[in-house]
Amino acid sequence: MSVNPGLFTSLTPEWSTPQWLFDELHREFRFTLDVCATKLNAKCHAFLDDWGLQVSWRSETCWMNPPYGRAIGRWIAKAWAAAQDGATVICLLPSRTDTAWWHDYVMKACEIRFIKGRLHFSGAKWSAPFPSAIVVFRPEEP
Repeated sequence: MSVNPGLFTSLTPEWSTPQWLFDELHREFRFTLDVCATKLNAKCHAFLDDWGLQVSWRSETCWMNPPYGRAIGRWIAKAWAAAQDGATVICLLPSRTDTAWWHDYVMKACEIRFIKGRLHFSGAKWSAPFPSAIVVFRPEEP
């Protein structure tokens, strides 16, 4: 029996957002900035690449589908901090409830929407080998 190694690892930490999911969330939130995108996969006209961790997202309504590698915790910390600074950040994340970043930041989110089933990310041959969630960080009310 052959095992598909793609079920257990990924050659890239990037999982491109399914267009239908982005469209549905964009209708609800009206994103102004894609905070961790490339020219090839940006979902908004305004987007930040790798340097998104170094600039302010203040007063923006942000879409964030971060790279799912080891740096994901830094992106989640930035999303939470940006919300404290006035941004609304909507994140598509792997539902990794056993990780430190989930407990340290996601559990402080205003809303967590678990996605039923496994997403089929754009460009992927198969559905993701992990569950996903939409996490909403909003500025705190004064």
